Amino acid sequence: MSSAGPSGCATLPGDPPGGRRAVAVWGVGVAVYFVAIIFRTSLGVAGLDAAERFGIGASALSTFSILQLLVYAGMQIPVGLMVDRLGTRTVLALGAALFTAGQAGFALSHSYAAALACRALLGLGDAMTFISVLRLGARWFPARTGPLIAQVAALIGMGGNLVSTVVLARLLHDAGWTATFGGSAAAGLLVLLLALLFLQDHPDGHAPAPGPRPGKGYVRQQIVRAWREPGTRLGLWAHFTTQFPVLVFLLLWGMPFLVEAQGLSRDTAGTLLTLVVLVSMVVGLVYGQIVARHHAARLPLVLGTLTATALLWAAVLVWPGHAPLWLLVTLCVVLGACGPSSMVGFDFARPANPPERQGTASGIVNMGGFVATITTLLAVGLLLDATGDNYRLAFASVFVLQAVGLSQILRLRGRASQRERERVVASRVETVHVPVNQGDLTA
Repeated sequence: MSSAGPSGCATLPGDPPGGRRAVAVWGVGVAVYFVAIIFRTSLGVAGLDAAERFGIGASALSTFSILQLLVYAGMQIPVGLMVDRLGTRTVLALGAALFTAGQAGFALSHSYAAALACRALLGLGDAMTFISVLRLGARWFPARTGPLIAQVAALIGMGGNLVSTVVLARLLHDAGWTATFGGSAAAGLLVLLLALLFLQDHPDGHAPAPGPRPGKGYVRQQIVRAWREPGTRLGLWAHFTTQFPVLVFLLLWGMPFLVEAQGLSRDTAGTLLTLVVLVSMVVGLVYGQIVARHHAARLPLVLGTLTATALLWAAVLVWPGHAPLWLLVTLCVVLGACGPSSMVGFDFARPANPPERQGTASGIVNMGGFVATITTLLAVGLLLDATGDNYRLAFASVFVLQAVGLSQILRLRGRASQRERERVVASRVETVHVPVNQGDLTA
């Protein structure tokens, strides 16, 4: 039986009600993602220590993050398909088990090869978290709250980054490598237990309608249909263009850049990394509210963040000698907006795909930013080795990827907008023409 929503319009059958139960279940999923982010970004504050522990240079050090993110990016479409088929509880629990094993193994590794294998395992588990959390939010909260719920999930994830930059950095200095990474693995065991005990794929009475039984070519059809939507591709390129500058900075190269190229102390550099995370948490709430209320603001937010990031990076890199602290602070503030801006990519893909394809479409979008991050991490490492640690030339690679992403965004924006308008019109017509004899109308 249909019911009136807050705006007076009929809500779709099966639209989840939200509420405290939704927050509790979704919160367990976000806790898994929170710990995954701690593990993912832990190397960002341990880059110099890792180089010393394993006796490696810049390009070998970047391989840690590149391999981890390569596994992450390569798993996004398979994970999206897994979420669509198996549900969030199964995928999140499996992810927690894998990234916990990877973190524990990394703590005990003494060889470069073993440490690489552990970071790959960590990346595999990490890959299963965010897409699952997006799907969990879509199943437990009304669709109109989707942009805000997604931004809040990302905001909490950034809190995990904050733990890395503040807590793990200090523990690494005080307790050493094995105790820091091994002790943090206990958090993975805790969220794995919570996921097994309390996660539920959807509210009682709101199970999705059973779709057709997957047949031959199901995987290919899911991917092709999601990719054909201009909104999916626009979301991918928005994510590609805006996410990688901040990830490259936080995951690996921010600390060495600030200490070795800008002459800052480790404490000051750590404070700036923390600033990036704090700004991201605040901006995420703002962007989520804006997009939830004004979908037309999606593209201006993406393009505005992209432009500001390029201008600030250019200003820092062309500044003669060490950039002044106020300029570095401004750069970190702008980088803090990159993560929330990349989340807008999912808001292009979400209305472009039906519920049974949301996991696959989200996986395609999420792959964009991580492909760009991998490419830039590799480029920076290779250029540093080739130029004798010339950070100006190495970080100039940022502009190449921004230009590629911008060209694709401008190419796809018109088609995506037109297709979205057609879907809105079609859904309104379908809502108006509801057969009266099916008992959907109340007296």
